Amino acid sequence: MAARSAPNCHLRLEWVYGYRGHQCRNNLYYTAAKEIVYFVAGVGVVYSPREHRQKFYRGHSDDIISLALHPERVLVATGQVGKEPYICVWDSYTVQTISVLKDVHTHGIACLAFDLDGQRLVSVGLDSKNAVCVWDWKRGKMLSMAPGHTDRIFDISWDLYQPNKLVSCGVKHIKFWSLCGNALTPKRGVFGKTGDLQTILCLACARDELTYSGALNGDIYVWKGINLIRTIQGAHTAGIFSMNACEEGFATGGRDGCIRLWDLTFKPITVIDLRETDQGYKGLSVRSVCWRGDHILVGTQDSEIFEIVVHERNKPFLIMQGHCEGELWALAVHPTKPLAVTGSDDRSVRIWSLVDHALIARCNMEEPIRCAAVNVDGIHLALGMKDGSFTVLRVRDMTEVVHIKDRKEAIHELKYSPDGTYLAVGCNDSSVDIYGVAQRYKKLGECVGSLSFITHLDWSSDSRYLQTNDGNGKRLFYRMPGGKEVTNKEEIKGVHWASWTCVSGLEVNGIWPKYSDINDINSVDGNYIGQVLVTADDYGIIKLFRYPCLRKGAKFKKYIGHSAHVTNVRWSHDYQWVISIGGADHSVFQWKFIPERKLKDALHIAPQESLADSNSDESDSDLSDVPELDSEIEQETQLTYRRQVYKEDLPQLKEQYKEKQKSGTSKRRERAPGNSIRLHFVHGYRGYDCRSNLFYTQIGEIVYHVAAVGVIYNRQQNTQRFYLGHDDDILCLALHPLKDYVATGQVGRDPSIHIWDTETIKPLSVLKGCHQYGICAVDFSADGKRLASVGIDDSHTIVLWDWKKGEKLSITRGSKDKIFVVKMNPYVPDKLITAGIKHVKFWRRAGGGLIGRKGYVGTLGKNDTMMCAVYGWTEEMAFSGTSTGDVCIWRDVFLVKTVKAHDGPVFSMHALEKGFVTGGKDGVVALWDDSFERCLKTYAIKRAALAPGSKGLLLEDNPSIRAISLGHGHILVGTKNGEILEVDKSGPITLLVQGHMEGEVWGLATHPYLPICATVSDDKTLRIWDLSPSHCMLAVRKLKKGGRCCCFSPDGKALAVGLNDGSFLMANADTLEDLVSFHHRKDIISDIRFSPGSGKYLAVASHDSFIDIYNVMSSKRVGICKGATSYITHVDWDIRGKLLQVNTGAKEQLFFEAPRGKKQTIPSVEVEKICWASWTSVLGLCCEGIWPVIGEVTDITASCLTSDKMVLATGDDLGFVKLFRYPAKGKFGKFKRYVAHSTHVTNVRWTYDDSMLVTLGGADMSLMVWTNEMEGYQEKRPCDSEESDTDSEEDGGYDSDVTRENEISYTIRALSTNIRPMFGVKPHLQQKEPSVDERGSRPPVSRAPPRPEKLQTNNVGKKKKPIEDLVLELVFGYRGRDCRNNVHYLNDGDDIIYHTASVGILHNVATGTQSFYQEHNDDILCLTVNQHPKFINIVATGQVGDLADMSATAPSIHIWDAVNKQTLSILRCYHSKGVCSVSFSATGKLLLSVGLDPEHTVTIWRWQEGTKIASRAGHNQRIFVAEFRPDSDSQFVSVGVKHVKFWTLAGRALLSKKGLLSTVEDARMQTMLAVAFGANNLTFTGTISGDVCVWKDHILCRIVARAHNGPVFAMYTTLRDGLIVTGGKERPSKEGGAVKLWDQELRRCRAFRLETGQVTDCVRSVCRGKGKILVGTRNAEIIEVGEKNAACNILVNGHVDGPIWGLVTHPSRDFFLSAAEDGTVRLWDIADKKMLNKVNLGHAARTVCYSPEGDMVAIGMKNGEFIILLVSSLKIWGKKRDRRCAVHDIRFSPDSRFLAVGSSENSVDFYDLTLGPTLTRISYCRDIPSFVIQMDFSADSRYLQVSTGCYKRHVYEVPSGKPVTDQATMDRITWATWTSILGDEVMGIWSRHTEKANVNCACVSHSGISLVTGDDFGMVKLFDFPCPEKFAKHKRFFGHSPHVTNIRFTSGDRHVVSAGGDDCSLFVWKCVHMPH
Repeated sequence: MAARSAPNCHLRLEWVYGYRGHQCRNNLYYTAAKEIVYFVAGVGVVYSPREHRQKFYRGHSDDIISLALHPERVLVATGQVGKEPYICVWDSYTVQTISVLKDVHTHGIACLAFDLDGQRLVSVGLDSKNAVCVWDWKRGKMLSMAPGHTDRIFDISWDLYQPNKLVSCGVKHIKFWSLCGNALTPKRGVFGKTGDLQTILCLACARDELTYSGALNGDIYVWKGINLIRTIQGAHTAGIFSMNACEEGFATGGRDGCIRLWDLTFKPITVIDLRETDQGYKGLSVRSVCWRGDHILVGTQDSEIFEIVVHERNKPFLIMQGHCEGELWALAVHPTKPLAVTGSDDRSVRIWSLVDHALIARCNMEEPIRCAAVNVDGIHLALGMKDGSFTVLRVRDMTEVVHIKDRKEAIHELKYSPDGTYLAVGCNDSSVDIYGVAQRYKKLGECVGSLSFITHLDWSSDSRYLQTNDGNGKRLFYRMPGGKEVTNKEEIKGVHWASWTCVSGLEVNGIWPKYSDINDINSVDGNYIGQVLVTADDYGIIKLFRYPCLRKGAKFKKYIGHSAHVTNVRWSHDYQWVISIGGADHSVFQWKFIPERKLKDALHIAPQESLADSNSDESDSDLSDVPELDSEIEQETQLTYRRQVYKEDLPQLKEQYKEKQKSGTSKRRERAPGNSIRLHFVHGYRGYDCRSNLFYTQIGEIVYHVAAVGVIYNRQQNTQRFYLGHDDDILCLALHPLKDYVATGQVGRDPSIHIWDTETIKPLSVLKGCHQYGICAVDFSADGKRLASVGIDDSHTIVLWDWKKGEKLSITRGSKDKIFVVKMNPYVPDKLITAGIKHVKFWRRAGGGLIGRKGYVGTLGKNDTMMCAVYGWTEEMAFSGTSTGDVCIWRDVFLVKTVKAHDGPVFSMHALEKGFVTGGKDGVVALWDDSFERCLKTYAIKRAALAPGSKGLLLEDNPSIRAISLGHGHILVGTKNGEILEVDKSGPITLLVQGHMEGEVWGLATHPYLPICATVSDDKTLRIWDLSPSHCMLAVRKLKKGGRCCCFSPDGKALAVGLNDGSFLMANADTLEDLVSFHHRKDIISDIRFSPGSGKYLAVASHDSFIDIYNVMSSKRVGICKGATSYITHVDWDIRGKLLQVNTGAKEQLFFEAPRGKKQTIPSVEVEKICWASWTSVLGLCCEGIWPVIGEVTDITASCLTSDKMVLATGDDLGFVKLFRYPAKGKFGKFKRYVAHSTHVTNVRWTYDDSMLVTLGGADMSLMVWTNEMEGYQEKRPCDSEESDTDSEEDGGYDSDVTRENEISYTIRALSTNIRPMFGVKPHLQQKEPSVDERGSRPPVSRAPPRPEKLQTNNVGKKKKPIEDLVLELVFGYRGRDCRNNVHYLNDGDDIIYHTASVGILHNVATGTQSFYQEHNDDILCLTVNQHPKFINIVATGQVGDLADMSATAPSIHIWDAVNKQTLSILRCYHSKGVCSVSFSATGKLLLSVGLDPEHTVTIWRWQEGTKIASRAGHNQRIFVAEFRPDSDSQFVSVGVKHVKFWTLAGRALLSKKGLLSTVEDARMQTMLAVAFGANNLTFTGTISGDVCVWKDHILCRIVARAHNGPVFAMYTTLRDGLIVTGGKERPSKEGGAVKLWDQELRRCRAFRLETGQVTDCVRSVCRGKGKILVGTRNAEIIEVGEKNAACNILVNGHVDGPIWGLVTHPSRDFFLSAAEDGTVRLWDIADKKMLNKVNLGHAARTVCYSPEGDMVAIGMKNGEFIILLVSSLKIWGKKRDRRCAVHDIRFSPDSRFLAVGSSENSVDFYDLTLGPTLTRISYCRDIPSFVIQMDFSADSRYLQVSTGCYKRHVYEVPSGKPVTDQATMDRITWATWTSILGDEVMGIWSRHTEKANVNCACVSHSGISLVTGDDFGMVKLFDFPCPEKFAKHKRFFGHSPHVTNIRFTSGDRHVVSAGGDDCSLFVWKCVHMPH
């Protein structure tokens, strides 16, 4: 019996012994049906204690490690380990999969949890980032993902009392998450002083934001919000592994073996110590606990499950046991009873009853057990140990008989002989010992033939021989009992073996795959009676083979369940069961054996569904008895459709080549030609490798495809319309059930499916991103909402789409073999069939996956190759056509019967109202009744049946039929030969369209004076086509060989054809009969040409590198042209017929004289002057420009010049047809480009009058006819061409602001580095010397006077109140320098909204009060307002970020309510670096964002759900703005550096068109900066040169020249009246202004001047309200301009450039001064919320200071100068410059006598102010080691403290400048102010995270008890003063960008003012004082 087919019997899993308690927790629950659900190995188990029955869920492919129960307690979610692990949600009642969640996690899924209503599921991965992921599990869709933690996460739970909140815990952390939009944002739990920071193992959420968690030390930690509020100590004595919440309270279980019950407030109810109960034992550890009512379930570390009834808590009931941790290897079956014995590394031996499914005995041994055997009488049980000993026990009572240790290595196998007298013991040291049973196990012999460890033993039936297998795969035989090796094969031949457990030997050859030598089968056991063999391997698979199986690679059935190694497998004594044991999963599986005769009754157990290949899958190797594949199918399966270069790769390739060739393109290139062409008709239909791709549309037109074109053919008018959205071969086509939409799938690296409308020919949706290489089958669902597609990647991926939304619903691997067809079930949208090579599969959707079952053939047939399939009249019935001509009829997954339908394969079938129609390779169309009982009618496709009006000729009778469709009283038939026929029901056939058959087409010639052309192809036919309205094939002739070229004679009477065997013939052009033929060459004839005029000569070029010249009249060869080094590609005659121009494969351009063929050398200058009769050459100066940038990748195969010598058409290897202006001199000419052909365009020819261009596709076998449209004519319709490859060099000029914006690189806060170049050791790392007090010099009882105050306090009288909090009250600043369109009106113009740093600001115009949105954690870069009335006051802001890793520092967009500041959604995005533009759609539901990443990605979001709809690389250079059209949800425009693109959202795909400039004279692509919109699809873009371009659709229609004198930075479209505001950069003049208001068409305007007093105004943002225009400028001003009176009102002021270094508050009033790099000092009033004054200094200012009375101001400059002003008059009192470097700090002494000036020249200079304004330096401080940062005077003006750039603080005497070194003196000084960041008193302000960043500034409050600091991370922190301990406690306040440069308290400690470095903004914080 050859093992060619799998055995017909079956195994069914009946019981699993064990429970996974190790390394897993919280995995045991009661379901709603009171069943118990848990898992073991790779199987989910549902156990019913009432019926003592188990059900199994087997959808996983590897170990399950996590489980969660749905709140309704019927559904279960389980997660597995593995490289691509997935989550299954399944029904515990039916154990069927409901949903599969995959493609996100790696390594494994550690935790799972459902939310309160069970709609969402959260999962945690085992990857390095421990990713946390939230799913909409029903749809299989991921909603959000974020990195979880750097270390393991042990538990996660939804907060059941607060929506969108989760808690996770793990190694040394607990995190509280909130979900908003698609962003999961964590906050770490603060342990504080309440408890130790430690590992948290489990948690449960309660009301009022309480969370209870179990810690590693046995305490319970109680959290409120994110803070630890109390601990319950000693809840358990060791780690708490499990916590379960129920209605009554909480149950916890720990490593101490105790269960504790707590009430709802976590007060203890009771404790149950399992170790103390009858079943308990020392070391019992609880891993899982579940409390429901009065029952408690407990799972332990050692794989037991207990059930405890609460009121009998000392009697736990043991309901499941299994082996504990450690590998499980030993297995034996009892010889006479249904018992199995197992022994494990946990040192226990256990006996299981196979009937009762229970453990009946257990005994613990001293050593790990590795093997076991029971003697034939069932009395003795032998156990082999890991230490080399073996023990024999009595089975009855498990008492020891003997214990023998003769070996040192593990005993791996032992067996009793069949007569019971001997025991053979195999050891890992390669020997087998034989012991006598009756002689108390005396050693009788030893077998020593092996060189490796012994793996298996078998005795012969007569106990005289032993066979062994060892680790080398050797099989040896020994004579018993002595152990002599038998080497004579003859002696062994007749031996009958008592058992067969060996893995090598002839009888089991078939268990090994054909071509592998791996040793991974661990165990085998033969069932002689049932003739089956069971094997166990390292992959967790149990297989059934026929026994014996002699030939390698036998067929089998396989069963999955174990996770990794199956170590042993055995039949029970009566062959009823198979027992298998798992090594690592230490579980015991019991399988019921169902023999062949019982299978019929057991059909309902046929294929169990599984995600891995189904459990009873046939084997992997090929079926050997299937008939040979049909030749056509064979050919088709060998097509790979792989491309060297995919169209998607072109943009990158171009970029690479451009880099290389930067220098080359200096010449000004010619413009593209004025003419354009339009596809008019295509001859051809793709039938040779596609099926069922031909349909009638709703209105009776015919839709099909050829090459890269979808064709709609109107048979009444004989015209075609085209869908040209694809850029490569279309491979499949499906029709929507309403017959108006079509789906087509193409070839590509990331191939796309287009769904398009047959009426408008517009794409409705484009689906991408799930397949590779190509799409071979598509099908719509019956309701038309879904689409299924199959890819041609190696695993033939199947995807189910919601095509309108463009969403992938489900995806799965289809099959290893090619799939030909996919069909969706018309009755159940979740079901589908795929069919292909040797298989048909039935699928159903489960969440994000699909679950497949193979068709079950049974005894009826064999697995045949299926070519087509349809559904029948119920959801169960399906029909498939096979490659042998049968139709298979299926019910559910079972084959019911087969019907012979055709001779040869059935290629197409179609369901009708009352029956079916089929078509096959035999060329017959058959009509059937509705059950395939009888064939009603057949039609043979024959020439005789052709109707008289038929267009064209049928090439042969009975062509292979590849597609059939019915409708409109006809049958539509597509054939392999590329013909489309219409069969009338009464019989006559009409030919509609035809093309060449398979084989490349190269030869093309157009007639000299008629609109006809000739083609010749490798399909061995010569054809004549009519190009005039009849569009048909006029004549065809078969040739003996294929041909590559042809040519009409000048009079049109003869046609010359060159053939592939080196011969050529001349035929009559009308009848195609032979005139004459020659055969002089061996290789292909590649070009053939008649000389012009009378056609006297014929030039024949061949691949032999020669051109033969023949005299046509005399039919003689008259010359040979020699000298080419490679094959000839093109030949052209000159007009006189005297000269030939030749191109060769080596890219030579040669010239020969006719008729002799003498080679000529002609200088290139002369070539241009020669008048050529035709031009098809691709070389030479005249056409240098036709070679593309990526010339190395693609070849130009053909060209042809119009007869007026104006336009050159070319065809290339990428399928592009291009038009160039002739001559195309200079490299990379500009062109128009057309895509319709798929790969090579082999030939192009203009017709005689240039009215049409004919092109040939090589591999796509199509002949395309294009009409030529002259320059004036095409204005009516935009040409569908694209612009040339390289952009223009000019971009419209240079502007510093544009360059700055383009090149800016944003630092994110977390990575910011120090703003000052300090050096040395940071304060908190310096070694401190002990101070005087600590040295012990003071007496123990101090009589010294009390220590002086550290700081002079100003409000001594009052009680000192510490400051508790800071609240942001005012911000002076606006980010206008590098952001745009970011100021908007809200609330009808009462408020304005804008941003600076990381805060969004809502500013009331009337009062100046501000409120803030402070949720961003980094700088905001863009802002927009939702204009839709449904979303009033909704704002979106985008921020800077780091990598796009979805963590908290990733770039994100916040959508928030401007009034109440509520965050509505957060979108974490993949725009690495940051988000630079946001825009809402017309309905307000969609949001568009653009990134700063290198691809400048454009993304569209559904912001309310947080889902990303579509995303695509935008442009290779910076995009500045992208905006939705105000009336659209699908169209938007992006503008940027040399770029404007018009985008459409189709489904989930973004389609873009570049702006076309060609129609406006001398227009060039400039850098575009802003965009606005008008009615009728008008778009306006503002450019860098000040022009505004006006676009209609995507075509430039006019230019508004110099709309501004400088760049147009901002444009705004008013929705209510369509008026447009523009803002630019220009100098104010009488007529011009930087802001202009235009009419709707941008024809008239009104200019407004901004009265700011600047030299140039630079507007960055405009917005229009009612009668007002709001303007934001580069100078950080926000101005309101009245439309009527043009009056300007400045609302917001700020510094223009930062950093703002200088900051000082007035001694007594709420004023403060700031000084910045922009050369201004500004005076601000906090109460009036405005700037009072500013002084322009002409130089950058660095520091500023008030005199103690507030009457003078000192200003230090960057150039070393300082100035003293009088406050009253702002007059200069004095100025001086003694230093060259920047002044860093300047201070008046408290007695107003001295001025101290500290600079970066490491110096402090003292000036005596009493000497008047001369300002002579009186002294200076010596030996300052580094630059000065801050200075403070003492209260008595005698000392000065200086902090320096080397992290050191120094004290000097005033005015002498002597250093003070005595610590005691220093400790006694009372300081007037404290702004130093250094000194022991402020040690605590330095944080741990300051490796690269510093604290920049500090200030102590006037009360002397609070301290604020500002640092490089942009944080303001509040400390207590003094704070000498390191890392002091503090509060943090965010808002600034990186680098807070200065900070001060105002008088009376009412406010804190902080100054920003990067953000040039001033923040005013209100101080909140603690109440008394």
